[in-house]
Amino acid sequence: MTGSEINQAVELLAKLPGLGPRSARRAILHLLKRKETLLLPLADALTEAAKQVRQCSHCGNLDTTEPCGLCLDISRDRSTLCVVEEVADLWALNRSGIYRGLYHVLGGTLSALDGIGPEDLNIARLIKRAQDQEFREIILATGATVDGQTTAHYIAEQLNSQNIQVSRLAHGVPVGGELDYLDDGTLITALNSRRPF
Repeated sequence: MTGSEINQAVELLAKLPGLGPRSARRAILHLLKRKETLLLPLADALTEAAKQVRQCSHCGNLDTTEPCGLCLDISRDRSTLCVVEEVADLWALNRSGIYRGLYHVLGGTLSALDGIGPEDLNIARLIKRAQDQEFREIILATGATVDGQTTAHYIAEQLNSQNIQVSRLAHGVPVGGELDYLDDGTLITALNSRRPF
């Protein structure tokens, strides 16, 4: 039997994405075995992050500065804006190094089932940015889910009156993917999104 402090730590850690109770228990045991070299530094780092990290009022990224480092970076292309669902999507795109423009984080997707409407997301702020700044292109980088597609279509309609090119990320066969292992939806999208070679 474990103490209530350990149980509480396991329960809290199990709430993180990708972790269940067993994984959380293993992680807590690992941290407790390395209390001085891992657990205490991690606790300090999390405390500092909770104090210092804030949401950028321009794009929605998380950073310790306001505006965030990406918005302040003068080397970025200010004529393009990439719209993503969550901060994790922004970080993934930025990590690739292929995109050098600005970002806008929606904070989720439209979902009738979950009761999430346009007013629950950062869509109004996106439309205002599109009106106030001179973007040449807005890239809708929402997921290939039903909610992601619905959100992209809604935003495209809202931006229809602007003189801005609105584009969408391509979907289909991933690099290194084998056709035999892909689901039907991915194959259909890949065929419909084909381009000249």
